[in-house]
Amino acid sequence: MIAYHKGLMAFAALSLGLLFLFPMWKIYLEAPQYPEGLELHIWVNKLGGSTEGVLQNFNILNHYIGMAPIHAESFAELKVMPYIVVFLMVTGVFVAFLGKRKLVLGWVILLMVAGAVGLLDFYLWLHEFGTNLNPQAPIKVPDMTYIPPMLGRKQLLNFDALSLPSWGSLGILLAVLFAWLVYYLSSKPKAALQ
Repeated sequence: MIAYHKGLMAFAALSLGLLFLFPMWKIYLEAPQYPEGLELHIWVNKLGGSTEGVLQNFNILNHYIGMAPIHAESFAELKVMPYIVVFLMVTGVFVAFLGKRKLVLGWVILLMVAGAVGLLDFYLWLHEFGTNLNPQAPIKVPDMTYIPPMLGRKQLLNFDALSLPSWGSLGILLAVLFAWLVYYLSSKPKAALQ
């Protein structure tokens, strides 16, 4: 690979750093009792919200429908994911330094597999929280589950729930796009392959 391609590959790897600067996912809840809405932020290493009391308000609502409280300590993934992201960043820069096209392909496939596993894990947690309800909950609706949407909008009783990627996810998208671009640009001319 030429220096230009190596620079793009290093940029792809370092783009993952956005995961440490911004949330990777957001879940919004709107209801008459919360006209300003509640905005839960999911970071690569923590949970938070648009304001100080968001997580507490989420847990109050969860109590009424029998959903387990949400605490960062409940998610081992939040302890592991930062190391995975740093590993991908370091290996991506190493791949850029080596300049081997096959390594670029391997890295981008590894990144996409890690992203797919992360999305599957996120879905499983949403399903677990939305279906494993306390039978002693103050509000019970027969056969009702409260699985928030993984992506998009969903009505949950009087709550309008919206789940979307946030700015941190842009780092993953940039990493994938630029790594594929490097792989494509560094391809050998067809005549040289014959």
